[in-house]
Amino acid sequence: MHPFTNNLTAWYEQHQRTLPWRGEKNPYKIWISEIILQQTRIEQGWNYYLQFIEHFPDVATLALAEEDEVLKYWQGLGYYGRARHLHEGAKYIYHDCKNIFPDNYEDILKIKGVGTYTAAAIASMAFDLPYAAVDGNGYRVLARVFGVDIPIDSSEGKKYFFALAQQLLDTQQPAIFNQAMMDFGALQCKPQHPNCENCCMADFCLAFAQQTVDQLPVKTKKTPVKNRYLYYLHIDNHSFTYIHKRDSHDIWAGLYEFPLIESPKPLSIEELPAQQEWTTIFRHCQYTITHVGKVIKHQLTHRTIYAQFVKISIRSGEPQFSSSIQKIAGNDLHLFPVSRLMEIGIQS
Repeated sequence: MHPFTNNLTAWYEQHQRTLPWRGEKNPYKIWISEIILQQTRIEQGWNYYLQFIEHFPDVATLALAEEDEVLKYWQGLGYYGRARHLHEGAKYIYHDCKNIFPDNYEDILKIKGVGTYTAAAIASMAFDLPYAAVDGNGYRVLARVFGVDIPIDSSEGKKYFFALAQQLLDTQQPAIFNQAMMDFGALQCKPQHPNCENCCMADFCLAFAQQTVDQLPVKTKKTPVKNRYLYYLHIDNHSFTYIHKRDSHDIWAGLYEFPLIESPKPLSIEELPAQQEWTTIFRHCQYTITHVGKVIKHQLTHRTIYAQFVKISIRSGEPQFSSSIQKIAGNDLHLFPVSRLMEIGIQS
């Protein structure tokens, strides 16, 4: 066995993190934890995992739930496509797999939203199958220790790192190996300022020897960040307000929000009433703008959102909307799943 594997396992025995899903053998719970952690720090994901599992304790409860209910319990985690994929995956397991979680790598891969990493994690941790699970931590550790400068976001890089991890894998205890790799990357071989001087891999780490630690791993793809300007209309019509469900082909798909006007450039509050959408909505109304919130900058992966919430009180008449807009009691707003941005706007 390679010294890397022996040292990694020995390090893990002393430094492993205590996590609510650590040592779990139930594939459903492992699946939930892995999906939550795809784009979420452990500190944030911990409580979400516990709450999600408490409310949806098994595949059946998740599969039979309404989408809005699932999204509500995901609210605040972001990347809501993960929640919708979980829901679709649970329905697939419940209906197509007769409510039996797949117990082999190939069939686990058929679950909606499950890629090679997640399938390997579930297969190894739940069923002790010999599959290496390489996440961002794993890419970083392997790139540094073995001095690999192949971009990790390339197809060549993904194949190379998976093959390398598979070669190093302790097939007798694959779950330990995979969890050790995650913890080692998170605690020891950190993205910034790793503790190289006191590292069990220092004797054979090529990046440490060649002083290239801060240059690895290598990435090539950089998606340009686009600015979007959103003006939300928080309308108070005699204790009622208006919301709609976002389209499935845009950010925050499936979540609810106030009607909005989107502009290709920033608008002042004086310019808003001149917009065609505003004119259409309020053409039969008498209204008062009661509050204009501060501009909120909200960063997404490939989008920078500049949002402003405008509170409007209707004195007479009825706003005109498309059929997708719902009129609800203002006190019921908390029942609907919304984005973190909406949460901030409602409270502002």
